[in-house]
Amino acid sequence: MIPEKSEAPDFVLLDETGTSRKLSDYRGKDVVLYFYPKDDTPGCTTEACAFRDDYSAYEKAGVVILGLSADSPKSHLKFKEKYALPFTLLSDEDHKVCEQYGVWAKKKMMGREYMGILRTTYLISKDGLVKKVFENVKPAGHSQEILALV
Repeated sequence: MIPEKSEAPDFVLLDETGTSRKLSDYRGKDVVLYFYPKDDTPGCTTEACAFRDDYSAYEKAGVVILGLSADSPKSHLKFKEKYALPFTLLSDEDHKVCEQYGVWAKKKMMGREYMGILRTTYLISKDGLVKKVFENVKPAGHSQEILALV
């Protein structure tokens, strides 16, 4: 994990339309960078739809939301369209950014071990510093938890 008060590592990733996005392009705005395991799965849909439902409050606060997973831009586009998500989804198919942020790790489900994304959110300040790290995020209520801080 990147510690709080340290600089958030910059990166360039493709969004759901195949457009390159740099984290540093969002300097001057607070950024919610949320890492999630997989498009269109129950927990990830709950989390994304909560951000969608609270989106106008984030806009009023001048906060940018960026969702990031290892899914392809094409998968992100389908997920975004299916749930009318108004924010950018970033594709980290080789999980380099996930590794950089310390969220690519060994996971266990039904006795099977595999590598995957730990559901984690970074709140990044206007000047590019990590304000807060949310680990082991519970999808329901997470958006409200972040809004309370911004």
